[in-house]
Amino acid sequence: MCRLLLVKSDKPFYPSEHLEKFAEVCRISKEYQGHGWGMAYRDVMGDRRIHKSTKPIWEETFSKWPATTFLLVHARSAFRDEGIEIENNMPFSDNRYVFIFNGELQGVRIKEDGRIGAEKIFNYIKRFDKGDMLQALQKGTDIIQKKTRYIRAMNIILTDFERTFLCTHYNEDPVYFAMHQTRKNGTYMLCSQPYPGETDWQQIENNTTKEIKE
Repeated sequence: MCRLLLVKSDKPFYPSEHLEKFAEVCRISKEYQGHGWGMAYRDVMGDRRIHKSTKPIWEETFSKWPATTFLLVHARSAFRDEGIEIENNMPFSDNRYVFIFNGELQGVRIKEDGRIGAEKIFNYIKRFDKGDMLQALQKGTDIIQKKTRYIRAMNIILTDFERTFLCTHYNEDPVYFAMHQTRKNGTYMLCSQPYPGETDWQQIENNTTKEIKE
């Protein structure tokens, strides 16, 4: 199961400040998180940029990226060690939204286009977007839950870089699957686990679907 990170700040920060800590979260994870990684960020002109790599995130050098105010990161743990190709790495993106996911769904009874399950979930949720993505996320994930035999976890962060949405749902292992958040000095952070050595993070309640307005 993958690891997720979101950082939003009132003032520019260098991605390396958070990528190094997130890489350590991934390196010491009880499940292998080395099947590649990717990130989306907003550059100084306000344009979105996406980077993907097939190398483990803890083998990356982070100093090359410029300051930003918005960062979304995904480190991949491929299901059954399959499909380890850069096209399968998140974030997935279209002309508007960027999407990252972790979890595992068994016996999903929906039909949707996509290379892997996470991309199918992204495309399925967008079916319900009639101008309110929070409502689409809620409706889409509700139907997925009803049409899935068993969900170990389904954690989603979805953004258009102006509004950002979270869905967190799991049926086992809250220590591993629960999302955590904190805010320090005008910077909001949402991560699969608290940064190593930090204790001022709060666990987000299970079965939460919301817009992140911090």
